[in-house]
Amino acid sequence: MDDTAPPQEHDGTTAGTLAPEWFGDPGLLAAFRRYERALMTNDVPELDELFAAGSGTVRSEAGSALVGHDNIAVFRAARPPVPLRFLRRVHLRPISADAAVIIAETLRGDRGTGSQTQLWQRIDGTWAVTVAHVSTVPGMQFSPPTLSAAEARAIWVTPEDRRPLEPSVAYPDGTDRVGTLAGVRVAVKDLFAIAGETIGAGNPIYRASRSPETTTAPAVAALLHEGAEITGLAQTDELAFSIAGTNVHYGTPPNPAAPGRIPGGSTSGPASAVALGLADLGLGTDTAGSIRVPGSYTGLYGLRTTHNAVSREGLVPLAPSFDTVGLLARELPTLAAGTRALLSTGDGLGASAEQPGISTLLVDPALTALADPDARLSLEAGVRALSLASGAQVVQSAGAVALDPAELEQWFDAFRTVQQYEAWASDRAFVEANPGALDPAIAERFRLASGITEGEAQDARQMLARATLRLEQLVPSGTALALPSTSGPAPALDASPAEIDRVRGATLRLTCLASLSGLPALTMPYGRVGTLPVGLCLIGARGADLQIIGLATPRH
Repeated sequence: MDDTAPPQEHDGTTAGTLAPEWFGDPGLLAAFRRYERALMTNDVPELDELFAAGSGTVRSEAGSALVGHDNIAVFRAARPPVPLRFLRRVHLRPISADAAVIIAETLRGDRGTGSQTQLWQRIDGTWAVTVAHVSTVPGMQFSPPTLSAAEARAIWVTPEDRRPLEPSVAYPDGTDRVGTLAGVRVAVKDLFAIAGETIGAGNPIYRASRSPETTTAPAVAALLHEGAEITGLAQTDELAFSIAGTNVHYGTPPNPAAPGRIPGGSTSGPASAVALGLADLGLGTDTAGSIRVPGSYTGLYGLRTTHNAVSREGLVPLAPSFDTVGLLARELPTLAAGTRALLSTGDGLGASAEQPGISTLLVDPALTALADPDARLSLEAGVRALSLASGAQVVQSAGAVALDPAELEQWFDAFRTVQQYEAWASDRAFVEANPGALDPAIAERFRLASGITEGEAQDARQMLARATLRLEQLVPSGTALALPSTSGPAPALDASPAEIDRVRGATLRLTCLASLSGLPALTMPYGRVGTLPVGLCLIGARGADLQIIGLATPRH
């Protein structure tokens, strides 16, 4: 891929030929990308060329300013190379046809952050920086907090004196091969079988009704095979039938990225453990967004794998047509290593290395419109940053290829019908035998699910088959669909039931697309509304699990 070309035009005809209007002037973005590349390679002559000549150019940092191109050039030639940094959000605000402000938010390897504000002007047909300001925040040493007893109970099923359940093994094969997950701590959602442990599925009565497992789920075993530590079982929303992250029996796991707000669910305990630094990987499930929603709300990476690419044996089901194993992580390399381990357990599709790398990012107006306005702006900045960092071209669906809002609503209704029908089939026996055992909101979902007929479910499945074909055509190999992971940031812990339902409905209309089609989806911590994280989601072609992780992996 040409590192100097503007990531803007697209030659294909599958989904569109033009970038969205908000993306920015191609020449300006090409110049900005040249600047980023020159900065990371310490190409001083290139940096000098990209700053406007003359005495009026200004660069400020750390309370002082340099005035004049020549003075800036002298400073730049004498300084050491800047630390590696990675674009997270790139905000672009045009001032006129020949002037624009770009604010780039960055993350360094030491977890420090930075913000770079530049005024770019087109002078004699060439874009150049005329004013720049740089600010940085040092990285902080990450150390797990001390939890109260209530917080620990809300996160962990396994008591502290039994953690870890399985220690890390450097040489898991008994040979000289070092496990790819040696030293990695894993929080396992309380839906997976671990030999000797009892699955509780977020409900104490459910736990009391079960016996200890005699075998370990293949997904857990695959992580152990690569040397991972199984730190413990972590809490889930009841029977995994929620995306809020709350649990009336065990409490709500803390969300360190957004204190006072819900963590998202149903993979709530693993998400909280990873976000707090108590684990490095969270092993969970995603039926309607239960990896992507907590990933978005807690500022983590989260992968919903291709449906059937990872074994679901030894996993408590909710809706088998959509149930999928997934992972949460703070760091992409850890997520990638865990994904490779999991993909060894399924049908082999997600482990394919033959798919091309992703070179096109597709955005669809009907999907971005489902996000709150502030989240939409953050999505745009995240897509711009990802495109500039990876070189992927951004195109917007148009004409007959663009998704229709009415069509999306039909898909959502069909998805909800099948999900509820299968959830009732999975859990009817427990729900009917234990009236009053569930959170009233979850009990109400099961009540509605009990009324869905087989005929209604079959009609809905036919609708979903057509929707899947449509989405597969929209996202061929080499393309990723970019959309908001959630409709906005996490609601407050004391949000009203009506507000929780509103956010749930808006978010499920986004998350159901990967779920109903079985396509892989990755949420990335590229968005921010105020101080609150919100995820940018990539949906890839079937089996492109590693490719969408590769697209998100920073280039040095």
